[in-house]
Amino acid sequence: MADFTKKAIRSAFIKLLNEKPLKQISVRDIVDECGINRNTFYYHFQDIPQLLESIAREDANRIVLENPEIHSIEECLDAIVSFSLENRRAVLHIFRSVNRDIFEQYQWRVCEYAVTTFIDGIPESKELSAEDRDVIITYVKCVCFGLVMNWLENGLQEDVRSFVHRMCQLKQGELLEMIHRCIQ
Repeated sequence: MADFTKKAIRSAFIKLLNEKPLKQISVRDIVDECGINRNTFYYHFQDIPQLLESIAREDANRIVLENPEIHSIEECLDAIVSFSLENRRAVLHIFRSVNRDIFEQYQWRVCEYAVTTFIDGIPESKELSAEDRDVIITYVKCVCFGLVMNWLENGLQEDVRSFVHRMCQLKQGELLEMIHRCIQ
């Protein structure tokens, strides 16, 4: 029953976030939306920021489970932006709130997972030193994170998938070239 209630609270919160900014949502709004009392909310969550962090952590875990292998930078970025595309208004409301840092930490964790999974799936990467592997992962992670933050900063306006596809076409082979430079 507790899992069901937590899911109901999360769903109600996301629904409300798709309707109005975070600063306009109260615990009362959430409990009214899902038909529970305030004590039930506080049994599961300390406050709204903790609820937001729980949602971010749950989505990051979902991405990990749904993407045990990632074969390209495009797949990395697709995994990273999937929640944002499904919940545009909610994400923008979070991104423009005082709790933006929670969302940025979530994006950073997802970028790290996606990029590490991708890099470790490249056969040549097995020959990298630990230091070079970390340098390459950090570089690609920062590029992905920067692209996502820029897209969010611009209000999710552009078609991010088309942009990423074009960027990958222009940078094709760059990552393997970096790896080969390290192992030669």
